[in-house]
Formats: sequence, C-alpha cells, structure tokens
Amino acid sequence: MTQISDAHVLDDFAWRGLVAVSTDLDALREALNAGPVTYYCGFDPTAPSLHLGNLVQILTLRRLQDAGHRPLALVGGATGLIGDPKDTAERKLNDPHVVGAWVERIKRQVEPFLDFSGERAEHAAIMVNNLDWTAKLSAIDLLRDVGKHFRVNKMLAKDAVSARLSSDEGISYTEFSYQILQGMDFLELYRRYGCTLQTGGSDQWGNLTAGLDLIHRAEGVSVHAMATPLITKADGSKFGKTESGTVWLDPDMTSPYAFYQFWINADDESVISYLKIFSLRPRPEIEALAAAVAERPAAREAQRELAIELTTLVHGAMECDRVVAASAALFGRAELADLDEATLAAALAETGVAVVTGDSPLSVVELLVATGLVDSKSAARRAVAEGGAYVNNVKATDPEAGIEPSAFLHGRWLVVRRGKRSVAGVRVGG
Repeated sequence: MTQISDAHVLDDFAWRGLVAVSTDLDALREALNAGPVTYYCGFDPTAPSLHLGNLVQILTLRRLQDAGHRPLALVGGATGLIGDPKDTAERKLNDPHVVGAWVERIKRQVEPFLDFSGERAEHAAIMVNNLDWTAKLSAIDLLRDVGKHFRVNKMLAKDAVSARLSSDEGISYTEFSYQILQGMDFLELYRRYGCTLQTGGSDQWGNLTAGLDLIHRAEGVSVHAMATPLITKADGSKFGKTESGTVWLDPDMTSPYAFYQFWINADDESVISYLKIFSLRPRPEIEALAAAVAERPAAREAQRELAIELTTLVHGAMECDRVVAASAALFGRAELADLDEATLAAALAETGVAVVTGDSPLSVVELLVATGLVDSKSAARRAVAEGGAYVNNVKATDPEAGIEPSAFLHGRWLVVRRGKRSVAGVRVGG
C-alpha cells in the first residue's frame, strides 16, 4: 500500500477536497501525528450492494490505513434492520434474513480495499458487525445505559429528523432512534478497540456527533469525527446516477463494463475532482493529468486513467482488461471475436440490444433500423452509401445484403455501428 506521512495525511485530504466538516482539525492532526489512531466508518446493508457514494468512505478508510492508522470497517447488521432516516419517507424494513445476507455481501466488497493480513499488526484492519453488541441488549438496558445520555432537543434538531417532522407522514420512533444506535456503535468501538475517530459523509454529520456526545457523557473524553462532502456532477445533479440508475459496486448490479464507461464518460469539468476524490495516485500524477486535460482535452487521458484505476480497484485487473478490450472492440479498434460472450453481452447491454428471431437473414438496412441507429430505411441506405455503416466492424457496402448465421458472434450476437460513436447490439432469440 502507498505510504503517506502521518504529518501530511490531513493536508492530502484537504487538497483532494475530502474534508467537508470535522471536529477540531488541529486536535485531530495532533492525534494522527501521535498515532496510530484507530478509526471507523459504518456501512448499512440497506441494499444488496454498496455504491459509488460508499466508495468514497471505503477509500477514506484506505487512505488513513496507508498513513499508518488502524481501520475498523463496520457493517451494520443492527442498524441495517432499522435504516437511517431519509428526508422524504419512512424506509421499508427488510427481513432479518435478507439483511444478514447483505451483510456478508458488503463485507466481501469492503475487504479487498483494506489490509487485514496482520503483516503490520498495529495497522491491520478489523471487520465488525454492530449486531454483535445489540442483539442481546434489552430495551431496559438500552434506555438506562445509553438513552439517558441523549437529549431529545438535540435529536430533534438533526436535519433528516426535522425535515420528517415537518412532513405529513412524520417519523416513526424506530427511525428516530437510529442516531442512538449509531452513537452506541462509536462508544462500543471506543471501549473495545480504543477507537477515537469516526468518518462518514457530510449527510451523516448529525449521527457522527451523536457518537461524540455519547462518548463525552459516558466516558468523559473527547474524540474526533470527520465528514467528506457529498459528491455531485458539474451540473449539480446527484453523483453516481445514470439513466439506468445507481452505479453499484456489485458486478451483477452494474456490470464492470458499465462501471468503466461511467468514468470514461466523465466530463472535463468534473474528471480532475473525481481523480482527487477516488484515485490513490499521488498529487504530482493527478496534477499532470489535470495539465493533460487543459492541453489535450480531446485525448481524454484523465478519464481513461481514472476508468482503468477504479475498475481495477473494484473489479480486479483481469476484469478491467476485459472491459478495456470490449470498449476498443465495439468501436473498431480491436477484434470482436476475441471477446468472451459474457463481456460482449455486458458491453452491448449498455448500448441497447435489438432481439431478432433469426428465421431469415436480415439486411444491413433492417439491422440499422431495428437497433434504432437510424429512424428509417432511407436513412439506413444513406448511411451505407456514405460509408458509415458497419456490422461486426466490417464496413457495409450493400444495404440489402443479408447477414448469414455464420456471422453471428458466439452464434447469436451482432455489433452494428453507424459512424464512429453510435453502436448497438443484435441478439438472436429471447
């Protein structure tokens, strides 16, 4: 892992724009310099997978471990049964067996980013589950030992709580109590592991401070919290959202190809801030990529480097190689026949796929219309006449030529392209 000097890790965070709000930064710097500090971040299993917003927090854990500190990765088997209050409506309560299965999936997603090996014993990461200390806790014990330290007026002031109180639906006591459970997590980790720092997103600041207050009241000590900003696109829209939905870390929910394309398609105004937030590259390398964007924006060097690094981090080098090859092949820069069917199918799923019966050969014109690459047969004939129509990266010259079954990749796929950038797939069967 990359080593960052303890004395400079907060400076690195500040340069990357990763500090939205925190407790006293001078005190936190002093603690980190005197380290190693044990710190934690929690991930609630409210879905089968983590997403790009969670990746910011995973990489925050990683950066601090690279600087010589000890991470506790908490997967909320208990808090996931409740759900952090949303601004708009009550969360659906998921079945405990479902949540338990999601806990295991999320653990597997977090594990590759941290060092659990014990090679550096004082820095080795530990995976924890807050169900371990809440499952046997009675309601009386919770109210007497934990609840007595919380002040309702402060709990009501939390942004999500106050927003829900002003709504017609209101807020249930179940969700209102979430901040008690998260505060109890910090206290328990302080007692078990000497944990003195919690990190999270800025939308979690109210929950982070609940833990600070609880430890101060229960133990008489001051600890630390640091929150990263919520990431948005250049137009202010929500980061990590595409037309097809959230960008997930699970390859079954967002394919590695779609994940790669998300970063490749980042606009020039955003890509450098994304590099600062998500890349583990040192500052000089990121500044060099920023210069490349300014000098040669059409080359999209920063987008390509970011896509390769993040796809490798999340899905592994082998999968990254596959999607890079697929991206090149779809646009005529590599051999389509070299792609395995799963990679080809995932890539074409992002471009759109027309399903055909395969009962009789389809002409080039019919394929262009069926895929939606043109809006009429006359437009398809013009595309062929102008030399801008391709089937499996072979330029079409006869608009009425039929595509024989032997031309289908893996027996059932075609790649149809109009010009340099417009691509779609054709699949035989259902």
